[in-house]
Amino acid sequence: MIGLEVDGTEVVVPEGVSLLAAVRAAGVDLPALCHDDRLSPAGSCRTCLVRSHGTVVAACVTPAATGARVETAGDLAGLRRDAVAVIASALPPRALEAGSELARACRSLGIGPQEFRGAVGRGDDESHPYVHLDRDLCIACGRCVRMCAEVQGTFALTLTGRGADTVVAPGTGGPWAESACVACGGCVDTCPTGAIAEPGPGRGLTTATRPETSVTRTTCGYCGVGCSLEAVTRDGALVAVLPDRRGPVNRGHACVKGRFAHGFLDSPDRLTQPLVRRGASLEPATWEEALDRAARGIQEAMAAAGPQAVAAISSARATNEENYLLQKFLRVIGSNNIDNCSRLCHSPSASGLTASFGLPGGTDSFDDVEQADCFLVVGANPVEAHPVVGARLLQRVLRGARLVVADPRAVGLARHADVHLRPRPGTNVALFHGLAHILLTENFTDPAFLRDRAAGLPELTALLTGYPPDIVAELTGVPAADLLAAARLYGQAECPAIVYGLGVTEHLHGTDGVRALANLAILRGAVGTGRGYGVNPLRGQNNVQGASDMGALPDTLPGYGKVTDPDARARAEAVWGAPVPDRPGLRIPEMFAAARAGRLRALWVVGEDVCTTDPDSDKVAEALDACPLVVCSELFLSETARRADVVLPAAAWLEKNGTFVNFDRRFQRVRPALPPPGQARSDFDAIHALATRLGTGLGCPSPAAALAECARISPLFAGLSHHRLDREGAVPWPCPDPDQPGEAKLYTRRFATPDGRAHLSATPYLPPGEQPDDDYPLLLVTGRRWAHYNSGSMTRHSRNADLAPRDFLDLHPVDAARHGLRDGDLLGVASRHGRARLLARISEETTPGQAFCAFHFPSSGVNRLTSDHADTTTSCPEYKVTAIRLTRDDSP
Repeated sequence: MIGLEVDGTEVVVPEGVSLLAAVRAAGVDLPALCHDDRLSPAGSCRTCLVRSHGTVVAACVTPAATGARVETAGDLAGLRRDAVAVIASALPPRALEAGSELARACRSLGIGPQEFRGAVGRGDDESHPYVHLDRDLCIACGRCVRMCAEVQGTFALTLTGRGADTVVAPGTGGPWAESACVACGGCVDTCPTGAIAEPGPGRGLTTATRPETSVTRTTCGYCGVGCSLEAVTRDGALVAVLPDRRGPVNRGHACVKGRFAHGFLDSPDRLTQPLVRRGASLEPATWEEALDRAARGIQEAMAAAGPQAVAAISSARATNEENYLLQKFLRVIGSNNIDNCSRLCHSPSASGLTASFGLPGGTDSFDDVEQADCFLVVGANPVEAHPVVGARLLQRVLRGARLVVADPRAVGLARHADVHLRPRPGTNVALFHGLAHILLTENFTDPAFLRDRAAGLPELTALLTGYPPDIVAELTGVPAADLLAAARLYGQAECPAIVYGLGVTEHLHGTDGVRALANLAILRGAVGTGRGYGVNPLRGQNNVQGASDMGALPDTLPGYGKVTDPDARARAEAVWGAPVPDRPGLRIPEMFAAARAGRLRALWVVGEDVCTTDPDSDKVAEALDACPLVVCSELFLSETARRADVVLPAAAWLEKNGTFVNFDRRFQRVRPALPPPGQARSDFDAIHALATRLGTGLGCPSPAAALAECARISPLFAGLSHHRLDREGAVPWPCPDPDQPGEAKLYTRRFATPDGRAHLSATPYLPPGEQPDDDYPLLLVTGRRWAHYNSGSMTRHSRNADLAPRDFLDLHPVDAARHGLRDGDLLGVASRHGRARLLARISEETTPGQAFCAFHFPSSGVNRLTSDHADTTTSCPEYKVTAIRLTRDDSP
C-alpha cells in the first residue's frame, strides 16, 4: 500500500493504481469518459485532469506514487469542464437524455443542451436483437473496441473514419448482426454516451449508471462458470441484467446468455399453472389436483413394489437447497433412486478425480489457474460453452502464456494454440498416455513429489512403454511431432494448468480418460503444490457441481458420504430422524431400463428435458410412456413434459432463493429478483407440498434452513450458511469451519485419499463403443454453440433464437463434396440408433471423416442418433462418438 494526499486529505491505496483511483478513494468524483477500470488506460479524453507535483496530468494514466500531492479543485475544474464541453459540442442535444456517464458528467458540470451542437444523420444500426448503435452519439473514445479486444477477445469492433467523423463499427464492415460479435454486452456496458445500447426498457442502464435501488445481486443460471449478475427491476418487471463488477469469477463481464437471454421469463409459452393428464391430453388443473394425482401415484407405486419403485431425477438448474430437499424426500420415503444430470456429463470427473486425488471437484480456483504459464485445454470449447472463462484464458494467452489444445475441432482457443492436437474421437486415453510417456522419457517429472506424495509410478511406467509417440500417432491420428511439442510445452512450464470439458468425460472410457489426464499433473508435481494448478473440469450447467454435492446421486449422501458407509448414514439419520437405505439406488439409465421393464412405477423429473438431452432418446420416450406415473417440473412444455402425467410449473433462476456451486467449487447466493408468474412455484415449495401430501415432514422451512441442515450432515460444508455467503460473497468448499476460509486450492498438505497420496492410473487404452464402417462412414461429435444452452428451453424462448435459429451439422468440405452437399442443404442423418434432420454447414472446423452438431433444438432429434454406450464406471453416455451416414433430405 502507498500513501498520498488528495486535496489535503491523506489516502492509502494499493500499489500500482492510478491517480484516478486515488482521487476517487478520497471521495472526489472526476469524469473519465475514455476510462473503464476493466480496461487498460488510454488518457485520450483529458476529462480527468488533476495537478500532481505542480504538473497538470490525466489522472487515469498517471500512477499513484508515495507522498504525491494531488489537487483537483480551482482552475482544474474549469479545465475538466472545457474538456467535457468540447466532447459534448459534437453531439446532438438528445445525448443528454441517455442517462449515460456523459450526461451525468454534464449535469454535474453545468453543461446544458445549448452546448450540444452536433449534427445528426450518421445513422444507426438496429440489426442486432441486443446491441443497437446510434452513430450520432459516438465520441470515438475506443472503450468499446478495447472491451471487445482486452476483455472478451473477439476483436469484432474497430474505429473507422477520420477526425470528427471517426465512429465505432463492426470490423467486418456490414451490419452488426452479421459481424463476429458474440453479444457479451461488454461494449454496451462500457459505452459512456449511449451510442451502443441495449434496446428496450434496459436502454441506458450500465454498471456505471444503474440505480442503487431495485437491483438484486444473484448468480447466473446458465453454465457452470458462476457469473455474478445484477438484475434491475422496475414496477415489478425485469428491465436489465448487468454483469456485477464485484463478481469473483466474471469481474464485470458476462456472455450473451446471462446478460441478455432472459426473455423466456415472460414468454407466452411459459407454464403458469399445473397440468394433469386426462385421457390422451394434458389439461389445466389446480395445485391441489396435481399434488393429489402425484401423491396417489407414488402411494400406488410403493404399495405395489415398495419404495424402490419410486425415483427422481433432480436438476442441475435447481438450487443446492432444492437438490438437498429432493434427495432427502426420496431417502426419507425409503429410496436411493435419486440422480441428476451430472450422470450424463461429469460423473466421470467425480469418479476419476476422487480416485486420483480424493475429492470430486477441481483442484484449484480459477483465479489461480489463470496465473499458469502453460494451459493444457482438453475436450473443451470454453469460448462458446463457458464464454467468460474462455475470455479470461484467451487474455492470458495473448499476454504470453503458452497454450496446448487437444480437441478434434479447430474452434475457439484452438485458433490461438501453440500446439493443437486433433485426436480421433474416443482415443483420449491413448493421447494422454502418449504425453505421459514423453514426460517420463524426457525427464519432465518431479521425482521428489512422486516419491513423497504419489503412488503407482512403477505400474504406470511399465504401462507407458507401450505408448511411444509413433504408436500413439497411429492410435490417435495426432502426428508424433505434435505430441512431442505439446508434452515439452507442458513439461517445461513452471506452473502449468489443465482445464478440460465434456470431450474427456462423455466417452465409453470417460473415467479412464480423467485419470489418465490427471496422471500428467501428478507426474509434473503440478497439483497441491506451488508448481502448478492441477486439473480443473469446466462444469456444463449452473449447478451440476452443487446437485452432486447435495447428495442427488444414488450412491452418495450430501457431502459425498457413501450410502454403504454406516457412519455417513448415521449422520444423516440423526438429523433426518429416519433410516437411510444402505444400497445404492438406480442411475438415470437404469431408471429408464427399470421403467421399460415395469419395475419403476413413479418418476419425478425436475428441470431436465430427458427426451431431448439423454442418449438414444427414442428409448427414453418408451420408458416414460411405460411408467405409470411421470411428474415433470418445468418452465415450458418440453418434450419430456408432453409425456408426463402431472406437470408442475416451476420458478426460474431469477425467481429463486438459494445457492449454486460453480465449476471451481464456490458456493454463491441466488436471490429472487421477481416472483414466479401465475401459479408457478419454486421446486423447493413444490417438494415440500408433495411431501406434505404424502404425510412426510421434511423440516427445512426455508432454503437457508436447508443449507444449514446440510452443513450438519456434511463436514465438507459445515462452515457454510446463507448468512456467511451474504456477508462474504463466494466461499469454496471444503469449508469445515464457519470461522475459517474455504479451501480454494486443494491438497496442499495431503491428498484426500485413504493413504494421503495422489494415485497414478495404469489403465490401458481401449477403443470407443462405436466405430465407423462402410454403412456409417462418419463420426459425429455433439456439443454446444455459443448462443444456446443445453436443450435450449430458455434460450430458444428469448431473442437468442434470432441469433441462432437452427441446429446445423458441421461437415468438412471433403465430406461435403463426397456426398454432393452444399452449404444449407437439408440432410437426413442416420445412425445405428435413430434418425435426425439437420442443415449442412460446410466448415474446416471439423476434420475429414468427422461431423459436429449441437442438441439445442428438440425438433432436430439429435439425441435419437446417440447410442446407449456408456462409461464403464459411471454410466455417462458416449455422446462424443456416434457413427452416422448422410442423405439429402428433400422433404418439406
